[in-house]
Amino acid sequence: MRLGLGTDRARPRSGLSTPPIQGVTKGFCPPRSHQKNRGTQTQALKVLWEAADRVCGNRLKPLIPVLVDAIERHGHLDLDPVIKTKVLQVSAATIDRVLAAARAHIDGQRRRRTGVGSAIRRSVPVRTFADWLDPLPGFFEIDMVEHCGGPKADGDYVHTLTLTDIATGWTECVAMRVREQMLVIEAIDKVAAELPFPMLGVDSNNDSAFMSQSVFDYCKGHGLVQTRSRAYKKNDQAWVEQKNGAIVRRLVGYGRLSGAAATKALADLYAASRLYINFFQPSFKLRSKTRDGARVHKVYFKPATPCDRLLAHSSVGPTIKEKLRAQFMSLDPVRLLQEIRLAQQTLSDIAAHGVSSEGVAGTPALQTSSRAWRRRGRTGKQGQRIASSPRRNTGGRLGWIRSPTRGL
Repeated sequence: MRLGLGTDRARPRSGLSTPPIQGVTKGFCPPRSHQKNRGTQTQALKVLWEAADRVCGNRLKPLIPVLVDAIERHGHLDLDPVIKTKVLQVSAATIDRVLAAARAHIDGQRRRRTGVGSAIRRSVPVRTFADWLDPLPGFFEIDMVEHCGGPKADGDYVHTLTLTDIATGWTECVAMRVREQMLVIEAIDKVAAELPFPMLGVDSNNDSAFMSQSVFDYCKGHGLVQTRSRAYKKNDQAWVEQKNGAIVRRLVGYGRLSGAAATKALADLYAASRLYINFFQPSFKLRSKTRDGARVHKVYFKPATPCDRLLAHSSVGPTIKEKLRAQFMSLDPVRLLQEIRLAQQTLSDIAAHGVSSEGVAGTPALQTSSRAWRRRGRTGKQGQRIASSPRRNTGGRLGWIRSPTRGL
């Protein structure tokens, strides 16, 4: 006969004689049929837990009736009526207790998939802003700028991939239709082919578009040194971050750009600006920095263009220098600046109306609104600034340059 006595009540106390209980023998244990039912119940709960994608007991409890009905209906499980009744009546706490061993077994194996990006990040070494020292020309910091027009909203927007050489300040910008790792590879390959000097390495942030197997294999296959910055430390990429503001935002503005037409207009702008910036725009380069208490004293080299720094660098071969001099002699800065202003105007119209100025030429109403928009101060959707008007960017200093349609 089975009695519902706990172990504390059945165990004799020390110093007291307890008369034997009639019908209970020493070393009593539940019958084997009870143990078998308990094991079957545990197996049924494991099946239901796996079918529910290993949710916790509190979430599995209300789901059990639905799962039992669906699993039995499709022939995955055939429960005894007694076991089925117990499974339907089990509490959430009992579910967690029964499944504790199974849960502990998988906790050390896979709780959450880390993905390929985590493995790539562990394979790519970290380089901080203090680790650059004085590198050779060819080591680039790369970053992306999204032209979403202010507050981020759902949608595919045009991106700019910015590459800045640490030694010389040579900067390349590439327009990308969307943010995608294969487009990043195409952009890096395009820049490497157009550079007057060889690309030696790239340093990026921890963006998934950079920390991907495709980019990792491309850098390894082309002999590029791939490094990354620390997470949430934007100062590790101070060079390219400065160019994002001084070049990309200064040329393009903060408008919302999307679609093939905007991508092409942005690519045309960068095609003209890359030569003007790298050959005719001097920039400062930090020489030393000393701290005296709260004061920081910085000393800069004499302003020079990226082309000048390449010509003065001892590691650059004479063949490359000769090509740079020949290219410099063939460039017309006034013509380049006119091409930049024309591309800016096209991009400005696309950001304002979704079409270029050629697309609105035959519509007087749109022409009038376009002129009024330029006079009002270049605000687009959601009140955000968009691509600057050509004359606004010059501050009146280049008003003597005539329109390219009228010639020089």
